Amino acid sequence: MAYILLTIGLALLVKGADYLIDGSTSLAKRFKVPSLIIGLTVVALGTSLPEFVINIVSALQGTTQVAFGNVIGSNIANTLLVLGVAAMIRPLKIAHSTVWREIPFSLLAALILLTISNIPSASGPRPSSLTRIDGVILLFFLAIFIYYLYDTASKNRSNLVDEQADIELLSSRKTALYIIVGIIGLYVGGNLTVSGAVSIARGVGASEFLISATVIALGTSLPELITSVRAALRKDSDLAVGNVIGSNVLNIFLVLGTTAVITPVELPRGINIDFTFLISSSLILFIFMFIGQRHMLKKWQGTLFLLGYTGYILLSVTRGL
Repeated sequence: MAYILLTIGLALLVKGADYLIDGSTSLAKRFKVPSLIIGLTVVALGTSLPEFVINIVSALQGTTQVAFGNVIGSNIANTLLVLGVAAMIRPLKIAHSTVWREIPFSLLAALILLTISNIPSASGPRPSSLTRIDGVILLFFLAIFIYYLYDTASKNRSNLVDEQADIELLSSRKTALYIIVGIIGLYVGGNLTVSGAVSIARGVGASEFLISATVIALGTSLPELITSVRAALRKDSDLAVGNVIGSNVLNIFLVLGTTAVITPVELPRGINIDFTFLISSSLILFIFMFIGQRHMLKKWQGTLFLLGYTGYILLSVTRGL
């Protein structure tokens, strides 16, 4: 049964990604908004829904270590796995604003989470959980990010480039339908995929930490993976990269912030090892933008990302079994 759920989930993810990309790119053309902004908002939010739903359920059930591992593991997978695979398919041309604004914003989100997860408290040298106040802090930075996106969209609306000339302009009703059906497909497919994968993992005796940081995180990153891969095949680098960066920011500020407001999120032991991978991946992505051809993520760099993700999975397996 678990394998059937996994198969159905993957099929829904593929089709959902197709509909979401078609609808969102049509929306970008209709309102003269660059694909990058749509990737950072509509697509990123849609592909973050699995993380959001799983974290809310985890918070309500009291299994908040799963919620924390899901966000950290998903963000690592987004950068190292998703961008790595997309770059292997086709070198990605990164927009100037992404290099100097969105990527640093993603790095800032990781650094803020690292800071509030390690501030000494009265109960010990480091906190045992993210409190509701920490959740409010994360949501405050979410508001700043949303304002930045609004301001960026307003300033760039008149600067739509000719690369959108070949995008099919759907009717308003069809555009909305595609986006809604795509998000639902990603949401349902992501949950079925995770349910099947978790059942399989537990069947072979894997630990809860290993499940949350690898299987669940990988499952909830599948929408980003499929969306970015298909965007790369369509030569839409802005959407491929914007989807990942926007999702990483939303996972920390929106998903984890909301979870912490609902209930304190327990911090797993040894979490700074995962923070090392999380922060290093964003930092290395930024550095790669200035090696060789500027503002390009090349195939050899994508290969290094995939090797880095493999290393993270192997380390997680060692710690989690």
